[in-house]
Amino acid sequence: MKQAHPEKLVCITGAGQSDVGRPSPKDALELTVEACERAVASAGLTMADIDGITTYPGPQTTKGDGSSPVGATETLHNLGLQPTWVGASTEGHAHMGAIFEAIQAIASGLCRHVLVFRTLAQATARAAASDAAILGGGKNKGARVIGGYSWTLPYNALSPANLNALYATAYFKKYGARSEQLGAIAVNSRRMAALNPNAIYRKPITIDDYMASREISSPLRLYDCDTHIDGSTALVFSRREVAGDLRQKPIEIEAMGMSLGGFSIGFHAGDFTSLAATRAGDMLWSRTDLKPRDVDVAQIYDGFSILTLLWLEALGFCGRGEAAAFVEGGSRIGLDGELPMNTSGGQLSAGRFHGYGHTYEACLQLWGLGGERQVRNAKVCAVSNGGMGYGALLLKTQ
Repeated sequence: MKQAHPEKLVCITGAGQSDVGRPSPKDALELTVEACERAVASAGLTMADIDGITTYPGPQTTKGDGSSPVGATETLHNLGLQPTWVGASTEGHAHMGAIFEAIQAIASGLCRHVLVFRTLAQATARAAASDAAILGGGKNKGARVIGGYSWTLPYNALSPANLNALYATAYFKKYGARSEQLGAIAVNSRRMAALNPNAIYRKPITIDDYMASREISSPLRLYDCDTHIDGSTALVFSRREVAGDLRQKPIEIEAMGMSLGGFSIGFHAGDFTSLAATRAGDMLWSRTDLKPRDVDVAQIYDGFSILTLLWLEALGFCGRGEAAAFVEGGSRIGLDGELPMNTSGGQLSAGRFHGYGHTYEACLQLWGLGGERQVRNAKVCAVSNGGMGYGALLLKTQ
């Protein structure tokens, strides 16, 4: 008898997000508790029901950049949890690692309801030190840089923007893509964010506004880069057999995929016009009978807009080199398009939740709670996460 993939045994039953600030008057732990309480309440559960907790990537308070200020231990104590399972911290590149870890813990029988959260306080860090987003900046200015970035920093790649600009340059050169095409992603994000009360940037922009914005690292412009925020997102994952009587209709995890690679871990092989995310896409579609054409709405990672193009191709929504033409003008990725995309405003406009905001938005769409930005009859949603460690989920409701 063929064994079911572990994700088939698990569903999402709750989702919550704190109020978002740039910066927030609340500290990181307050934001975490707020998001977790909202997620548990949305599932119709109590804290006594939560028997597992994990986060990505674990507390990194010494970095000084606000990228991960809160860990699972202090969160579970502040929530009054008594879990039977606490996840291990995941490496910084594995954005969806905590989610996959929770799925495995539930499927193996260690727990029934796992709270997964992701908290950032990068806006506060930037307010304290303008170079907090620079590699080797902030409180660690002048400190030794280790890992993949140690290979790029000597060449003045001081920010992930410099690294991703290399991918954009290669993609433009090989496929003839244009800035106006890339800009359609940013314009669409603002259009969606205008309909999201919790988004940071809600004022719409035009393609002319995009073209007039300053270059950050050629060819990437200001609006191609995600925005630092203070906020937290939390999700409740449950074993499917105990989820039927909860408040929300269970969101089924149809498939998952993961891979690793890229500049930021010090290794790249290829021509810089694709990502190791292709392997995550291949894994995802190998675990389901659904196809890209069955997806009603997509939440595609947009730490930088060039990553969105590459993810669209990695997940099979476009052929190689076709994503720029696919998004051009924005009609195909708008609310009434063939693939409504990043309906919260994404990281470019709603705020940088390291992709966890995308999963939160997927839940809202599949529960029909998207408000003015709700996609009609949304039953299947693809979510992708990461620009160096790559994760993807295919979610659906009946």
